[in-house]
Amino acid sequence: MHRSKALFQNLPTPPKAEKRPVTDTRHGITRTDDYAWLRADNWQAMFKDPSLLDAEIRAHLEAENAYMEAALGDTTDLQKTLFAEMKGRIKEDDSSVPMKDGPFAYGTLYVTGGEQAHYFRTSRDGGEQQVLLNGDREAEGKDYFRLSGIDHCSDHSLGIWGYDDKGSEYFTLRVRNLATGEDLPDVIENTAGGGVWAPDGKSFFYTLQDENHRPSKVFHHILGEPQSADRLVYEETDPGFFMGVGGSLLDDVIYIDIHDHETSEYRLLSTTDLTAAPALVAAREEGVEYSMTEGGDIFYILTNDGGAKDFKIMAAPFDAPGKENWVEVVPHEPGRLILSHMAYARHLVWLERREGLPRIVIMDRASGEEHAIAFDEEAYSLGLQGAAEYETDVIRFSYSSMTTPSQLFDYNMTTRERVLLKTQEVPSGHNPDDYVTRRVMAPAPDGERVPVSLLYRKDTPLDGSAPCLLYGYGAYGITIPASFSTNTLSLADRGFVYAIAHIRGGKDKGFAWYENGKMEHKENTFRDFIAAADHLVAEGFTSYDKIIAEGGSAGGMLMGAVANMAPEKFAGIIAAVPFVDVLTTMLDDTLPLTPPEWPEWGNPIESDEEYRWIAAYSPYDNVAERPYPPLLAISGLTDPRVTYWEPTKWIARLRERAPAAGPFLLKTNMAAGHGGKSGRFQRLEEIAFEYAFAIKVAGRT
Repeated sequence: MHRSKALFQNLPTPPKAEKRPVTDTRHGITRTDDYAWLRADNWQAMFKDPSLLDAEIRAHLEAENAYMEAALGDTTDLQKTLFAEMKGRIKEDDSSVPMKDGPFAYGTLYVTGGEQAHYFRTSRDGGEQQVLLNGDREAEGKDYFRLSGIDHCSDHSLGIWGYDDKGSEYFTLRVRNLATGEDLPDVIENTAGGGVWAPDGKSFFYTLQDENHRPSKVFHHILGEPQSADRLVYEETDPGFFMGVGGSLLDDVIYIDIHDHETSEYRLLSTTDLTAAPALVAAREEGVEYSMTEGGDIFYILTNDGGAKDFKIMAAPFDAPGKENWVEVVPHEPGRLILSHMAYARHLVWLERREGLPRIVIMDRASGEEHAIAFDEEAYSLGLQGAAEYETDVIRFSYSSMTTPSQLFDYNMTTRERVLLKTQEVPSGHNPDDYVTRRVMAPAPDGERVPVSLLYRKDTPLDGSAPCLLYGYGAYGITIPASFSTNTLSLADRGFVYAIAHIRGGKDKGFAWYENGKMEHKENTFRDFIAAADHLVAEGFTSYDKIIAEGGSAGGMLMGAVANMAPEKFAGIIAAVPFVDVLTTMLDDTLPLTPPEWPEWGNPIESDEEYRWIAAYSPYDNVAERPYPPLLAISGLTDPRVTYWEPTKWIARLRERAPAAGPFLLKTNMAAGHGGKSGRFQRLEEIAFEYAFAIKVAGRT
């Protein structure tokens, strides 16, 4: 019995999924899946209408929810306390600082008690707020509702807004008259969530999601016409590529961005001829990435072409942006990872990361002179918002650390003057001096040093007695920022050390950090996370019987892998929407994300070697009789990214193969998708639920 199991007494008998063996043979290897039946055959239709879920599957999910509630029923009061604390740190009637754009400034606000954002505008220099879109009103009567924002046309008369009311990420677009607040008759369904206006405001472009939930087509919609009459602009026939459509600050061009996780291609549509075929910039070349921003008569291109692993910035003429005309502007520097770039009339701006810490760099386009915006804390986060206008010297950025609430600045790129616009308010009070933020380096088995960001109260004893929530992700090159979170204070105030392991698979230490945590190197991600746990124990921050591991999505796969590899090193595990049935999913090319994700994980259909890589770590395939700690898995019924059946099957197999371990708990949100519930306070309820599990397992209150 795991040492934490004693905390869960007198539980009812857990649900037992019936075993219905299905065999699959690939590359001479036969696998048997006893729980494949939990995958709904009609999943495409069910994502749009959850009532179509098979009754037997629904009954099993509801039984799992009932068992989970029995196991965690004693945390109900704690969940309410945590929720009240978290809500008390949020300014309910909060408002963003509006961003200037033409005669107006646009922003968002929340009202007291409201769950959804309201989008508003004022005159450029301030004044009365005009609410353009009231998210709370639009969400009335819906179990789930998520806005994709509102985007105004060039003359500010109309706005495209989108919503998803199932959690399946099929967005419906509407067009609103911004003066009257009335919606036009136009209704565009099954989109990726946004539209890009043509300069005249009489039409827009959008991407359509196909039946397998892939944005495979770009359409041009003319206002007043039915969706069936929309013109197909471009179709991507390779299911391995994502596609998006965007616009430029100068309204000169429509970008069609086609990419997977390591290769990209752009096609451009000049807004002077909306009927023309999109022009190819540089044909896709495996492993070569590039992205574009307009700079008047030139394009600036961020790329890793030519072996620039940590990226460089090139320039090319607006009328001839092909690769043969690319000229270097910002050279490649190993260890200086350029993350994104923006261009304005007189300045080029980019966000970079060195040694795990971000900087904003500004270049004067005329002189080439550069200067940087940086900060001094051991670990911090920067957000580059830029500007909504091309003719500007002022950009906007945000700064925070794990102890410092978010600060929003306007920055004059010419005078280098920094103006503090807003500091995040914590209504219930927050004294940064009560807390410590640190960054330590954990030695990995192969000698690499893994950054770990820490937050804890100054009075927390560092003698191994403190519980720890250790968070990790480690995929797709995504870096988890060391930013301020009001929610984690509820853990720190209970004596927890809150830790983020910046493991391989992210780009925390450059592009190579990502490459060495994907494909055949994926197990580095898991070993790094375990190394972080080992280091925190060795340095007295915590002990193994007090570490609760947490990760979501690809980070949920991390949770499944470390549970198999080192279950004795964790007191509990929280796996949110966990990608745990990796091999089965990567063998199913009908699922939304499978073909685009082969460059991240491998293609087990085509490659025997890649099949074996994945089979070696896929959490579902490697469950065995081990001393697993208590484990909480969370899923969403209409989640198109990590389908509900992955954690459902995983929990069933854990119970079957490790009956003395656990307990293994599954919570399925029956009216939500990948991100959980959509409202800002509804989301806090889910975080309070997860933290209550962690606190219970740690033996705290």
